[in-house]
Amino acid sequence: MREVCVIGVGMNKWGELWGKSIRDIFVESALLAIKDAGVDKIDSMYVGCMTSGLFVGQEHLASLLADYLGKVPIPSTRVESACASGGLAVRCGFIEVASGMSDVVLVGGVEKMTDVSGDGATYALATAADQEYEVFHGATFPGLYALMAKRHMHEFGTTRDMLSAVAVKNHDNGSKNPLAQFQSKTTLEGVAKAVMVADPLTLMDCSPITDGAACAILASVDKAKEISKNPLVKILGVGNATDRIALHSRKSLTTLNATVEASKRAYEMAGKSPKDIDFAEVHDCFTIAEIMVTEDLGFFEKGKGGHAALEGKTALDGEKPINTSGGLKSKGHPVGATGVGQIAEVVKQLRGEAGERQLKNPKVGLTQNMGGSGGSAVVHILEVM
Repeated sequence: MREVCVIGVGMNKWGELWGKSIRDIFVESALLAIKDAGVDKIDSMYVGCMTSGLFVGQEHLASLLADYLGKVPIPSTRVESACASGGLAVRCGFIEVASGMSDVVLVGGVEKMTDVSGDGATYALATAADQEYEVFHGATFPGLYALMAKRHMHEFGTTRDMLSAVAVKNHDNGSKNPLAQFQSKTTLEGVAKAVMVADPLTLMDCSPITDGAACAILASVDKAKEISKNPLVKILGVGNATDRIALHSRKSLTTLNATVEASKRAYEMAGKSPKDIDFAEVHDCFTIAEIMVTEDLGFFEKGKGGHAALEGKTALDGEKPINTSGGLKSKGHPVGATGVGQIAEVVKQLRGEAGERQLKNPKVGLTQNMGGSGGSAVVHILEVM
């Protein structure tokens, strides 16, 4: 199996992009990635998108986006794993380059979520839950994650301030990211006293509805050395796993087992352990999700993720910086694009290009992207060469 590098990344500003279509958003980011990589030819492409059919009435994205990018007739494939679709696209591109089938592959993610009403967006997102046993009975994703939060509080004493600390930290990071949807800071009180969505989660515990795209160019190490002028960032490990979708079928409401299993595979492939990871971009669709994920990745003992956030251990200057980009909470969450946006942030940090939020000399970064309430997860570990 060949070694694989990320040689270029591109991401547009995320938010409510009323004046742009799904094809505009994707092509904009793809061209940025191609320019950053300095390539004039790609062999194939993968696009992560959760549900463009429900959001904008457009399926057959693989062909459409290859066409509007001007890359027909290259092979183009759309992949879906709910909110983990972007991470899965990166995994598919990695496999293609590592296998030797292609030398240069574009991987991207895109979602245009604001062309429907709030109810329409809720319906579209709910397709990632168990329709018969959860959605039919009125469960929404805020409700499902609220159940996890309540149980985490009950088992480990996690507090309201601990949940709020995640949002405060991520908004602070997002205020330093010019591509983030929300660049305003908040406070513990501001999060706790926001409109209640599903007890104990307020509006400020929840990631927003977002339009956006992100792309990356993957290449074999040998090819990358020929064409890239950027510092090379190698993908050391990849892990993918699934879990039961319905919460009532799981052994625990406080562990996201797909993340546990995906990270085990990525750590083993990379020859790394949690202590070797300098920073991470994780799937903070809700504040409780970041707390649970940091525990399930092995960064903190189970039940201590909330303490870590409140004590500043996950801040930019903490022992394990988490979501330097602002995360889904502040940067935004265009569901199909999120996993590739995480890759873009890690690459920028490893190349020393993250601006005001730049960490001091990071060497190894991790991304964790998951679908729905954790029914699927993709983990990547990257290292600057």
